Amino acid sequence: MPSSSTTRDLRFLDPGVIARLGTMELKARTVVEGFLSGLHRSPYKGFSVEFAEYRQYLPGDDLNTLDWKVYARTDRHYVKKFEEETNLECHLLLDQSASMGYRGGSAMSKLEYGSVLAASLAYLMNRQRDATGLIAFDEQIRVRLPAAGRSGHLHALLVALERMKPGLKSNVARPLHQLAEALQKRSLVVLISDLLDDPEPVIKGLRHLKCRGTEVVVFQVLDPNELTFPFKGASRFTDVETDDHVVADPARARADYLRELAGLTRRYDRELRGAGIDYVQLDTSQPLEFALTTYLSARGRRK
Repeated sequence: MPSSSTTRDLRFLDPGVIARLGTMELKARTVVEGFLSGLHRSPYKGFSVEFAEYRQYLPGDDLNTLDWKVYARTDRHYVKKFEEETNLECHLLLDQSASMGYRGGSAMSKLEYGSVLAASLAYLMNRQRDATGLIAFDEQIRVRLPAAGRSGHLHALLVALERMKPGLKSNVARPLHQLAEALQKRSLVVLISDLLDDPEPVIKGLRHLKCRGTEVVVFQVLDPNELTFPFKGASRFTDVETDDHVVADPARARADYLRELAGLTRRYDRELRGAGIDYVQLDTSQPLEFALTTYLSARGRRK
């Protein structure tokens, strides 16, 4: 058995440690349980505060939600069911385009990091009895699992993530519009992508979702090399999606590259936040705790 100090420190595990764990289920469970172990030190006490109705107790339910007054009257165990638990349907959108396969300054590629993030969110929401679905895409949708909360669905979703491989060119906007037209109930959409695409159609697609009454959280996943451009000496840079390449002196190109990246980040931040969409940029060398905290914060703001 791990010591209590080890358990408390799980949420700070380096991505390299997570990458060496076995199955996707083990990765997700390690991230989530380590993260949840630290919630008592945060202002987040739970995910649902708006009471909706009662339902019969099921094995695994949080005992704190049991209503003992109802038990005293009926001799049956009932738990309080909350609005988030009652209505939420979550759709995880994972970019599996070729650029997501890049791994430079981290132990995990962007796709591996994004897959573990998606798995962790699915595992977390399954604990809350939320219905969760998965859409993986490059220039078109490659994997689609409708949102569900039935037994075995989480396992199928985790297996799909475990098998994820980099695909072809990216078209982030397409699945956003397709999903926006298909949604029929109040939903949460989580987009995980490097967003290395034309920002105009991406932003329009995200706004389309928001206009349909959907809550949206966007995680832009980037490798530390993409964030800092640490290259030295004459180098050949290749676009993995188009196979175009250029030879350049990084010392001369660095300032222009970082200025372009900062401009892209500012645009996403300004326009998405202006539309009421949560946006955060993630470094694949950093613990996944930051992404889970962002997700939790986003849900807290909706209450």
